[in-house]
Amino acid sequence: MSLIRLPATWMRGGTSKGLFLDPADLPSDPTRRDALLLRALGSPDPYGTQIDGLGGATSSTSKVALVSPSTRPGYDLDYRFGAVAVNAALIDWSGNCGNLSAAVAGFALSRGMLPPPPDGIASFRIWQANLAETLITHVPVRNAQALESGDFTLAGVAFPGARITIDFLAPGGSATLLPTGHPRDRLVVPGVGTFDATLINAGNPTVLVRATDLGLSGRESRATLNQDAALLARCEAIRAHGAVAMGLASTADAATTQRPHTPKLALIAPPLSYRSSDGHEVTADSLDLSARILSMGVLHHAFTATGAVALAVAAVLPDTLAWEASGGRIANGAELRIGHTAGVMAVGASVAMRDGRWQAEKVTLWRSARRLMEGWILVPDPDGPA
Repeated sequence: MSLIRLPATWMRGGTSKGLFLDPADLPSDPTRRDALLLRALGSPDPYGTQIDGLGGATSSTSKVALVSPSTRPGYDLDYRFGAVAVNAALIDWSGNCGNLSAAVAGFALSRGMLPPPPDGIASFRIWQANLAETLITHVPVRNAQALESGDFTLAGVAFPGARITIDFLAPGGSATLLPTGHPRDRLVVPGVGTFDATLINAGNPTVLVRATDLGLSGRESRATLNQDAALLARCEAIRAHGAVAMGLASTADAATTQRPHTPKLALIAPPLSYRSSDGHEVTADSLDLSARILSMGVLHHAFTATGAVALAVAAVLPDTLAWEASGGRIANGAELRIGHTAGVMAVGASVAMRDGRWQAEKVTLWRSARRLMEGWILVPDPDGPA
C-alpha cells in the first residue's frame, strides 16, 4: 500500500473538531481531493465508526476545513468547509461550520499564513467560500500566535479556553433571508404530516419547526432522541421537504442523498427547565427559548453555531416560530439565550428592513478554539495499488 503524507492540523473549534489543511497541499481536482479527504477521515465506513481514519464518527467530529491566504482584496483568509459523511462517500460543501470558523485564524497563524500581529486582540477578515459570506474573527494573540488558554467556558466543551468573538456580516449573503417571503409556511410532508415552519437563510439555511408538533416537549436529551430511529426518519423527511421549499434541492430524495449538511432542522419550544447532558439543572428563567438541532441526520450534542445564527435572526423577525417561542421579547441587536442539550449559549443579531425585505446585518457569537495535533497524516493513496 502506498501512503500519502499530508501536513495537517487537528483542531477543536467551538463544539466541533475537524481536520485543517492548506488546499495547496491537496490535489486540485475536486474528485481526487475529496477521495483523499474521505480516506483521511475514514469514510465511508459501513460500521459507522471511522476506525481507519481520524474522524470521530459523529457530525461534530467528521469535518474538514481548507484555509489559505486570501487573494480577494480586503480579506485575510479564504475558508472552505466540508461536512464528511460517516457512512457514505460524500463530502457536503454546501454550508459552513460556525464552530470551526473560530479556529480558522489560529490555524493560519500557526502555519505562517498571516503577518505576525501584535499582542492583544487581532481581527481577521475571512471569506467563507461555501456561502460567499464575510466573517470577522477577533482573536486574542500572544507572541504572534492565537492564545488558546483562558477562562471562557462554553456549554458542550469540558475545558475553558480563550474567548474568540465571531461576527457574521450579512449572514445569508445574497440569498433571500426568508426565501418564501413569509415568516412561517405550511410544510406538507407526505406520510409524516403538515407542519408550521420558518424557512430562513442565515448562517446556514435552516428549517424551524415546533418540537410539540413532533410530539416532543423540547427538553429531550440527545441520547433519547438519537435512539428513536423512526423519529429521526420523520425529522429527515421534514428537513428534506424544507430544502425543496427553500429551492435548495429539486426533490426530497436529492436533499437526503446529496445535501445532508444543509439545511439544518431545529426543533424549538418556549423556555423550559431541564437537565443538561453534563448533569446541571438549566432553569427556564435563564433562557429565551429552548431548541434542539439536527446535524447530518442525528441530534447535535450541543447546538450548531450557524444554527444559532439562524435562530437569533429569526427571533427578532415578527411572526416567525422563533419569535413566537421567545414571546416576541428579543429586541433587534439584543442577545438571544438558547437552551440546548449541553446548556445555554448566547448570540446577538441585528436585522434591517430594506426595499420591503428583511435583511440580516450582523450576528455575533463567542467560541473558543485550540490545536489538538499538528504534523503529518498518512493516507492510503486512493489511486495507488491495494
